[in-house]
Amino acid sequence: MSAMRFDAVLLSRDAEGLFWMARYLERVENLARLIDVTQSFESPGFETDAWFGLIRINADEKNFAARGFSPDAAHVKRFYLLDRGNPTSVPGNLEDARTNARTLRPLMSTEMWRQINMFHRFVGQITPEDLEGDALSRLCTRLKDGVQAHTGITEGTLYRDQGWYFYELGRLLERADQTTRMLDIKYTAILPQGHEEKRVAEMTQWNAILRAAAGYHAFKRRSRASFSAEDVVHFLLRDPSSPRSALLCMRRAELHLDDLRRIYGLSAAAEAIEMAQYLRELLLEKPISHILATGLHEYLDMVQIHIQALAGAVGRAFFRDWQPADPLAAAAQGQVQNQTQGPAEALA
Repeated sequence: MSAMRFDAVLLSRDAEGLFWMARYLERVENLARLIDVTQSFESPGFETDAWFGLIRINADEKNFAARGFSPDAAHVKRFYLLDRGNPTSVPGNLEDARTNARTLRPLMSTEMWRQINMFHRFVGQITPEDLEGDALSRLCTRLKDGVQAHTGITEGTLYRDQGWYFYELGRLLERADQTTRMLDIKYTAILPQGHEEKRVAEMTQWNAILRAAAGYHAFKRRSRASFSAEDVVHFLLRDPSSPRSALLCMRRAELHLDDLRRIYGLSAAAEAIEMAQYLRELLLEKPISHILATGLHEYLDMVQIHIQALAGAVGRAFFRDWQPADPLAAAAQGQVQNQTQGPAEALA
């Protein structure tokens, strides 16, 4: 059994800042992935339905309407890629990540700070022309590359003390949540009505989701030549080796929380550990065939609610005065909303 470590005390506000910086950056990459896969789902005559599905998946209906946008493809792209006043947009998330990074400068490497500033500058230069045709796909690739560069630099340079655990927790919770949203977007696509057309379209869409989740080649290595929806859902939710599977993210989050309790003596992690254990069981308890038969959308909603509840448990245990709404209570009242924002403004 390893001895308890006594590193320098990590301030609650710094733990919170690291947690949310990771979430905001992970959200930028996943927005780019969702936008890319939404573009691939466009069917002639159904573009508006496909793009507004992205608004629904991110629970942004009220925010979208309040900012004066209409539900068409051009406005959805502007909302997520150009609107700096929208806190759930790529520019909004990156601005919040940089705000947190500025307060965390003493804890970050020079390389991390330099890269996030360069990435912030690039996002600030996105133009309406970048949202059209093939340029949009290239933009999404640049956004994904920017976040992956940050992830690689952080992996290679961030000191492995308590702060690293909170950074990783934020990244893992956001990634698990976004994997479920990426799966859910499949059901917002309008499919052709003919049986054969529908079968071909569904296969195309499952392939697109796997590519969006950076899992296409790994999936093909382990799957049958003729795969099913059940195979894809199992891979994205339960594969023990895929870095974006919800199960792997929850297992790693549980391990990090246990390390905080065991190595650093942070007993307040107990509630969050129990919540992570429950999520792991929720992801494994029923056959995928049963989930598909009874409703994948409803199941993914339930998983998302419990991921938000886990984030709330982490916040109550370790952060300052953050009192997130209880998503489990809200769900019981039919009022579930995506928890999109952390206290970046309080950290400025």
